[in-house]
Amino acid sequence: MIEFEFGLDTPAYVTVDESGRQLAGDVVIRNTVEEAVLADSVGIDSFNISEHYRPDFMDSAGHVILAAIAGRTERIRLGTAVTVLSTQDPVRVYAEFATLDAVSNGRAQLVVGRGSLTESFPLFGFDLTDYETLFEEKLDLLTRLLRDQPVTWSGTVRSPLTDQYVSPPLPEGHLPTWVGVGGSPRSVVRAARYGLPLMLAVIAGHPNRFVPFVELYRRSLEAFEDPPLPIGMHSLGFVAKTDEEAMDVQWPYWAEMMEDSARERGWARPTMDKFRAEITGGSLYVGSPETVATKLAAAVRLLGLSRFDLAYALGRVPHEQRMATIELYGREVIPRVRELLATG
Repeated sequence: MIEFEFGLDTPAYVTVDESGRQLAGDVVIRNTVEEAVLADSVGIDSFNISEHYRPDFMDSAGHVILAAIAGRTERIRLGTAVTVLSTQDPVRVYAEFATLDAVSNGRAQLVVGRGSLTESFPLFGFDLTDYETLFEEKLDLLTRLLRDQPVTWSGTVRSPLTDQYVSPPLPEGHLPTWVGVGGSPRSVVRAARYGLPLMLAVIAGHPNRFVPFVELYRRSLEAFEDPPLPIGMHSLGFVAKTDEEAMDVQWPYWAEMMEDSARERGWARPTMDKFRAEITGGSLYVGSPETVATKLAAAVRLLGLSRFDLAYALGRVPHEQRMATIELYGREVIPRVRELLATG
């Protein structure tokens, strides 16, 4: 059993080579497999792929990539940074990840959420006005499939099930499933109501903004008479040999991604001052192994975390530099955080 899980998250960014030329999607997917194989070899606990349907991400079939990774690794957990359950069929999600659990010898896991981007709704024919109902009902069905088959279930978003078995069967305790939350107290309470661990997406601002969410989650578990459950956090970061190198590598790609988000969502445009502020006092884990480890250990203590996933190398960072940050995270950051936590 892993006492504290240190993971990596990625949407399989369409990256560039060292000359700045954009790579083809199939190359990106194969590179993602290689990054996961390296993560396994340097002692990282999990590798998790998100779900988007955009030309700059190659993660629309993460379960297939994870299955390829399973065949080349031995111990690393394999999961999703988020599965957009609202626009997925819970029966299909169960079948895919129970199968991944089998082929990986019990290493599959899930984070399910509503997703911060909504391109999957029109793509699969769902109405955004049903945003809340879709996730609520599908989470209800998925938890039943995970816990108590055969399942009898009915709702408004898909056909009912009557005494239905879905294969393959899961051994007890397999396929741990977390609820991803970005900023909704209602989602925090829902995770507690279903008795599922909580994964906080903390991508900007100081982690202390999420202390009330942690307190709400723990109070809600008590109210539902559930035992304490793990809490995790997902944040952006990049590790290099020195603080200066890490900032120099990550800055242009961070700025590019934030500029796109500013245009799409109406956010303020990125600046170097904002970048530095997120590193020094926010939720951007960019720096040397010692800098990142010290900041990470403080966040773990603050929120009482059981898991941290580094969403590594934001944007089109070349594969070689992505591999370098994975190696430093596994060989230097994680052992140092464990040491800091052990010594208090």
